[in-house]
Amino acid sequence: MTVTERYRYLERMARRYVAAAGDRRERSRLLDEMGAMTGLHRKSLQRRLRPSGLVRRVRARQRGRTYGHAVDDALRVVWESLDYVCAERLTPALVSTAQLLARHGELRLTGELEAQLGQISRSSVQRRLTRLAQDARRLPRRGTERANRANALLRRVPMTRIAWDEAEPGHFEVDLVHHCGHEAVGEYVHTLQLVDVATGWSERVAVLGRGQVAMEAGFRRVLARLPFAVRELHPDNGSEFFNDHLVRFWGETITGLTLSRSRPYKKNDNRFVEQKNNSLVRAYLGYARLDTPAQCDARFCCRQVGTYSQLRRRWTRRGSSWLVCGAATRTRGGTGRRGWAASGGAAAPAGAGSPPARRAPSRGTGCQTT
Repeated sequence: MTVTERYRYLERMARRYVAAAGDRRERSRLLDEMGAMTGLHRKSLQRRLRPSGLVRRVRARQRGRTYGHAVDDALRVVWESLDYVCAERLTPALVSTAQLLARHGELRLTGELEAQLGQISRSSVQRRLTRLAQDARRLPRRGTERANRANALLRRVPMTRIAWDEAEPGHFEVDLVHHCGHEAVGEYVHTLQLVDVATGWSERVAVLGRGQVAMEAGFRRVLARLPFAVRELHPDNGSEFFNDHLVRFWGETITGLTLSRSRPYKKNDNRFVEQKNNSLVRAYLGYARLDTPAQCDARFCCRQVGTYSQLRRRWTRRGSSWLVCGAATRTRGGTGRRGWAASGGAAAPAGAGSPPARRAPSRGTGCQTT
């Protein structure tokens, strides 16, 4: 119980204590109850239950600062190394992580600093994390009114989200991950990512800048690699997606395409691709700034990361059927698991049934079920 909570509790109990005037046994019982709840002595409770006792007095002498700037600097390094976890998870791991970082030359750890990291409380860590997060530079946030005034093209696209239980492959959530470091200035590398809601299939490409040529080239590379046809694209409200050039390119390249968009500042409308932005992009590349053509070419390693992530989903749970999509196979019946097998057909896991001997469709012709 914090000091503020204690005062609130005593304010409520004071009404019962005053109402029990003249009843010594009731007042004694109330004092025992309050003592058990707050841990205060009976005499201290009697003083606090007076009319002037529940008014919090200003501290006559302010406490000095216990933890200096060295603790803040160490917290910043450890917090970043542990991927910005909450204070409850960070506090018990401060000393061990700081020792590992000091061993590798990432942190200068003295005996005094190590002792302070071992005794700092969770509340003190939380206050410092709040201040550290405020000091970090952020992208400027535009108001909802400005998003609604974007342009006539944006207003013609409906705001919705793809259902989580969408069964038809080809409905993609789209997003762009910025690799700008702490300053979103100049031209830098972005990761263009598409995630299919029905199958979980994801594709990533690196683009330098957000201009028409770069974005169009990125989408062409993605479309050439997809094992099934695109039926819907669902990006956010960014102008890199909704402009006349890219919308015209989509209409000329993709037949029967449906466009939709998420609501402004509602990341949950694109929840699948937002999750993959962290697990498949940020987890490998971090938050460093990439702004050269050489770094953009090196980012094609994300294609290898994407290939690994597809193979990692070799057998993943998905209802009672198996999907034939490019190099994937789907069967009906049984308590099936979705199997991403090579186009010759690897054996399904035990109890899932065997994939049927059927040829996978050619690239870009969509998906078929058996």
